[in-house]
Amino acid sequence: MSYDPPPPSYPYRPPDSSPSYDTYPWQPQQPPEPAGRRPQRHAALGHHSDLRVLRSAYRWQRRVATLTALGYFVLFLILSAFAPSFMTSTVTDGLPTGLLLALVQVPVTWLAIALYEQTARRRVDPLADRIRKQAELDARREETR
Repeated sequence: MSYDPPPPSYPYRPPDSSPSYDTYPWQPQQPPEPAGRRPQRHAALGHHSDLRVLRSAYRWQRRVATLTALGYFVLFLILSAFAPSFMTSTVTDGLPTGLLLALVQVPVTWLAIALYEQTARRRVDPLADRIRKQAELDARREETR
């Protein structure tokens, strides 16, 4: 006794040799992709690799400036708390070391600002300009399509 499987309840579908089998003849076919379209030479901003590089450069810039200003201030606070004899010693006639270190805080803050601007000009701004130009080019390409 042999067992024959029942016939399928759906009609037989031929392989994808005939694309018109799936649609009715009176329905319009989807237009094919134009063959003359060139692939993009560089990735669009959707990949975010340029933005990741920009973000890391900006993060490095903030860390340098912050550690410069806050590092000196924390050093001043630690010396004030744990080395009072050093802070009360005099550098010149009547000028204590603590007051001199406190006055040096202003030029150190200016130095932090200068470092921030220099790293912005050298590392962050060129990356941002490149991303901005690339976004403008991508937008123009999309307008012409």
